[in-house]
Order: sequence, then structure tokens, then C-alpha cells
Amino acid sequence: MPTPGRNQPCPCGSGRKVKRCCGEQRGPSPDQLDRAFIAQQARWAASEIGDLPTRTLAELWRGLAELPGIDLSLVVPLPTLITPELAQLQEAARDDDPDSADEVIDIVLDTVDTPRQRAALAHPVINLRDTGKLSPRQAAAAIIDLESKSQTLIRASLINAVFIKTGRMRTPGGLRLAA
Repeated sequence: MPTPGRNQPCPCGSGRKVKRCCGEQRGPSPDQLDRAFIAQQARWAASEIGDLPTRTLAELWRGLAELPGIDLSLVVPLPTLITPELAQLQEAARDDDPDSADEVIDIVLDTVDTPRQRAALAHPVINLRDTGKLSPRQAAAAIIDLESKSQTLIRASLINAVFIKTGRMRTPGGLRLAA
């Protein structure tokens, strides 16, 4: 059965055209909104650290891997569906086997690294900056990393999440979760 055209009455019975009712999503998608939010924040970040010397920028980038240890809000939630790759990554963390982890971390990272998750990390970075728990320069480096194709912060966040989940690391608040 063919679907109604955009200018036909909507089958829901509202009397409105499909394009003005159930059949047409209007406006930007959630991914587009998340990308736009991060891009806006990256403009601020570029003005914050754009004129710093290369050595200082390199120090800021090296510090990105340590950020998830500052606050639990900077640790990505693990997928609820345990894929074989996620299970292998968790097992590698339990066994302290970096070779096994290297085999699957990129696959798990591909499932976690989404515009939604990048925006979800940007919000606590901004909050931590505004509350003084994170320097504006470090926050700017984190935002630029999230806006770029780099996966430094999101990778560190995933690794922390796996280590916390397996009980190999305490949460930033000092709690140890049962594995």
C-alpha cells in the first residue's frame, strides 16, 4: 500500500497535511544539534588556546588522557549490550592484558564514539571549567579534541569506564565497584 504524499491529508485523522503532521520531521537531527553545540564551544576554545606556544599545547594534549580521572561525569557509560568485543576488553582489563585490549578497543570505541556521546562529554567539561575544577585551557583542549576527529579524550574515558567496571580502578570519588 503506498504511503500518502506530503500534501495529502495525514492518515492519523488530524485533517492536516502529512508534511505538517506525522509524516515529516522538521528541523535538524539530534546528531546535527550535538555537532553544532560542540562546534560553538570549539570556537570559544580556539580563542582560549589559539595563541599558546606549541610546547604548552602539547602539554595540554598529553593531559587529556588524565581528565576522566578527575570526575565521574567524564567517564562514558558502557554499552548495555555486551558485545564479544566489549567482553574481551573487560576481560583484558581484568587480566591486565594490553595486547588483547588492543585487538578490540577500536571496535568498542566505534560503538561509543558518537556525536551524542561527544556532546555528553562536552557538557561536564564546561561545567568543571565553570566550577573551577578544570582550568580554562585544559577545558579548551578537551573541547577541541571532542570537536575534531581525535579520539584521545573519548578513548581515555572508555578505558577508565572499563577499568572502573571491572574493579581495577576506583571512581574519581574513591569508590571501588564490585566486578
